Amino acid sequence: MVSIGAQARSRLDARLKRLISLGEEPRPHKGWIRAIRDALGMSSRELADRMGVSQQTIPDIERSEQRDTIKLETLQRAANALDCDLVYFLRPRRSLDDLVTSQARRKAAQHLWGVAHHSRLEDQTVTDGDTAAQLDDLAAQFVDRRGLWTESTSSR
Repeated sequence: MVSIGAQARSRLDARLKRLISLGEEPRPHKGWIRAIRDALGMSSRELADRMGVSQQTIPDIERSEQRDTIKLETLQRAANALDCDLVYFLRPRRSLDDLVTSQARRKAAQHLWGVAHHSRLEDQTVTDGDTAAQLDDLAAQFVDRRGLWTESTSSR
């Protein structure tokens, strides 16, 4: 049976897959606002009027975009003034399933390290094969559980 979380990750991964190439497009050197404004032949005064701000504000807005300090609201206002749509999304570096599986394995390994350490203190060793099987089993239990992303391994 596939969990609700796994279904949601799968659907979102499919949607994000279509957007991956968009995220690889580099931003123009002077930013999108300046690039589109220049391409349209729109002066900073004209953009300022369309945004309802002073002309002196436009260079500040364009610099803040270049520096990645622009507010999303300001970017939306500039997009509207340029007759553009703002498209916003987060692009995971790996599939969401990979991210969850990796985190579950990390959390399981941390948990098992504590158990293995305690077992060694009591002179009870576990074979590598047993450890790998335990890691896989415990990781599968951590997937789609609350607390997966917390640092503590005690919340299961």
